[in-house]
Amino acid sequence: MAEILTEGQKAALVHPYCSAVVPAAGSASRMKGIDKILAQMGGMPILIRTLKALQECPLVDEIVVVTREDLILPIGKLAREYGLEKVKNVVCGGSDRAESVSLGLKAVSEQAELVAIHDGARPFVSQALLNEVVTTAAKTHAAAPAIPVIDTIKVAHNGIIESTPDRSTLYAVQTPQVFDKALIVDALDKARKLGIPLTDDCSAVEALGLPVTLTTGSRENMKITTPIDMAMGEVILCQQQH
Repeated sequence: MAEILTEGQKAALVHPYCSAVVPAAGSASRMKGIDKILAQMGGMPILIRTLKALQECPLVDEIVVVTREDLILPIGKLAREYGLEKVKNVVCGGSDRAESVSLGLKAVSEQAELVAIHDGARPFVSQALLNEVVTTAAKTHAAAPAIPVIDTIKVAHNGIIESTPDRSTLYAVQTPQVFDKALIVDALDKARKLGIPLTDDCSAVEALGLPVTLTTGSRENMKITTPIDMAMGEVILCQQQH
């Protein structure tokens, strides 16, 4: 009897070589001195949970972690201990996220066609989310997961409200943000030369006037940034295990 393949397995049979670049060089300034990257969640470092999700995705071929110099050896050791063979490089980051991503891009394989840039502190990214955003980027050149904004957003100046944007047009963008390798390398280089401030990697591509396609995000795909996020992450983990 012929084996029935899932959509993810079908896509994995023939797909562009995809390198995941994982920025994990933050100073954890909002975590009250706790290094969030190696902080334990459910008995496992947060970064390792993130890397395991990428490891399990058949559309991700290799992983490059970008971190602080003092964490290069510990992260490399953890990757080996957890059998994360897709982690090919652990490299030193730069002075900000954009520079760290650029350094990570220099460390990916020459055969990489796509690059998935994913926050090291987003450990709950699902396989469905990963498959959708990578396959969409393969077709459209740039894609990112996003969720609709729930709160009413105000534009203010000096503490005074100036306007209220139409909430139906607003989205909170997550990672991984996935791009043609040549596109994101060129976009980040031009943004740096022009001094364009970047809040995420999509911003660099947008600055070139090029479109980024939004895919289905998840509220569970949160970024662990504060102690409250740690507590929420424990709740998510508990729900996933029951």
